[in-house]
Amino acid sequence: MTTYYSKDHEWISVEAGVATVGITAYAQEQLGDVVYVELPEVGAEMAQGDEAGVVESVKAASEVYAPIDGEVFEINEALAEEPGKVNEDPEGSAWFLKMKVGDESQLSELLDAAAYKAFLETL
Repeated sequence: MTTYYSKDHEWISVEAGVATVGITAYAQEQLGDVVYVELPEVGAEMAQGDEAGVVESVKAASEVYAPIDGEVFEINEALAEEPGKVNEDPEGSAWFLKMKVGDESQLSELLDAAAYKAFLETL
């Protein structure tokens, strides 16, 4: 399994043509206490950069973007009931959606862990 990062602070983990997407630890730290998560519909076709959800916290609301093209086939329903899970485990059990990878070549446009860490140091 390989994990990539976007400059919009999404992470994407890819295994066997399936991409799991969520927000990074940095993103959840910036948001603070998450109080609401809006996720896309199962079956939604996403293009890279499309809005794939919204995260609301006591401080702000932020969009979540699709890091690659693909079709959503599963969403993390637990986040609707317990949005605070995003603060507890943003890069693990608090994933947002799973999608079928539409264009694998788009993964090369994303950052690996070292490049994402270097990017954060510029902020």
